[in-house]
Amino acid sequence: MSDTAIKVEAPKPGDEDARTSIVSLYQKQDKIYARAVSGWFAGWRWALVWLTQLVFYGLPWLDWGSRQAVLFDLGTRRFYIFGLVLYPQDFIYLTGLLIVSAYSLFLFTAVAGRLWCGYACPQTVYTEIFMWVERHFEGDRNKRIKLDEGPWNANKVLRKGGKQLAWMAIGLWTGLTFVGYFTPIKTLVPAAFNTGLGPWETFWVLFYGFATYGNAGWMREQVCKYMCPYARFQSVMFDKDTLIISYDAERGEPRGTRSRKAALGSSGLGSCIDCNLCVQVCPTGIDIRNGLQYECIGCAACIDVCNGVMDKMKYPRGLIRYDTQAGMQQHLGRNGLLRRVLRPRVLVYTTVLVLIIAALATSLWLRSPFKVDVVRDRGVLARVVDDGWVENVYGLQIMNATEQVQRYRIAITGLPQLATDQTGDISVDPAQARWVAVAVRVPPETAAQAGAGSHSIQFTVARIPGQPDEALRTVVEKSTFMVPR
Repeated sequence: MSDTAIKVEAPKPGDEDARTSIVSLYQKQDKIYARAVSGWFAGWRWALVWLTQLVFYGLPWLDWGSRQAVLFDLGTRRFYIFGLVLYPQDFIYLTGLLIVSAYSLFLFTAVAGRLWCGYACPQTVYTEIFMWVERHFEGDRNKRIKLDEGPWNANKVLRKGGKQLAWMAIGLWTGLTFVGYFTPIKTLVPAAFNTGLGPWETFWVLFYGFATYGNAGWMREQVCKYMCPYARFQSVMFDKDTLIISYDAERGEPRGTRSRKAALGSSGLGSCIDCNLCVQVCPTGIDIRNGLQYECIGCAACIDVCNGVMDKMKYPRGLIRYDTQAGMQQHLGRNGLLRRVLRPRVLVYTTVLVLIIAALATSLWLRSPFKVDVVRDRGVLARVVDDGWVENVYGLQIMNATEQVQRYRIAITGLPQLATDQTGDISVDPAQARWVAVAVRVPPETAAQAGAGSHSIQFTVARIPGQPDEALRTVVEKSTFMVPR
């Protein structure tokens, strides 16, 4: 497919011929050189960078008893989260977590737009880290532009090469940490530097490391603008009472340069001195003075730099600020703004979110410390054994979700004179599952009275009291007993 198109312009009055021009369908993306910024919002952004990365890099190194505190052991299909042991059957909790995350996103977006994107999204966090490394090696915005435009020499090679090596090291360590959530990190790291990793560990370390290196080092704003779906559907979740980063055009226009000594309004100009710093600090390269744009990730860098300019000019802060469209139009004060922000939509989101979290927490709190699955022997549904007794065979899987050895006892009810060969206690090791074969029999008279076909029975598995974790729990599982014709 050609990357050009022919644009035909209608003839202007007095011209006899239409004019044609060649228009490129693929515009080259200019590199964005984001300027460093300091301020209140930048401080919050870096605080969240530190918090999220301390959690991400630190959690795998925490111990809980004799094991890693957070470990998703795919080999044994056990998921350890501090004192909680989850099995694949507990997938419902992951569903609940995803629902909580979705409603949290709806709530935060309805209140204050792209808060997640601007402060805690991994793309934003790692871009901040990689940009800090870039500034350390190449300097701030003007020095980076000058370095890129200059010829290749030893200085440029050292600075560019050092930056790339640092980026790669961060990417590889990030990939190694990610895999450390699935393979115990205290065995993974020594293996990486000594004996080598296994094939799947190697793949995921390189894949996740390369994704971090590519997204945060090279693609940066392209991920937010073109790859992230949130940028596309965020407008559906906004309304006129959503707090967004806004430029006060009524106060700022007409913009223009002037002396610091000039009093505000003396030259017929607004508060904006057209310094262009709000564009220079923007990580996506937009001009917030053009209004809300989907590329804006809500990082508030433009607010910090504009407030600094206003301080130097001795003008009031807030030319660029968090505000709502309704607040800008109606000149609402802080109290009026907050009343509009806490609208029914936000209250409904908050109520639903609190209820879901409460239900999830309650379910986890009341969760049984063991699980039981009953599986019939499909090879022989029913058989007649000695003295005419009818026997069915079942397999019971008992999963111990605690981290101590537990003992259980099985009882079966549902038909008169039910008997079983499983009369002793069953011991299950910590965080393990054990299959137990259970033969259930009924005498001939019971079988004759019940009649041919399937009959409901119940397996009751109870923890024996007097063990660690004294909460006595009982699990009842239904099954069927087959009587042959």
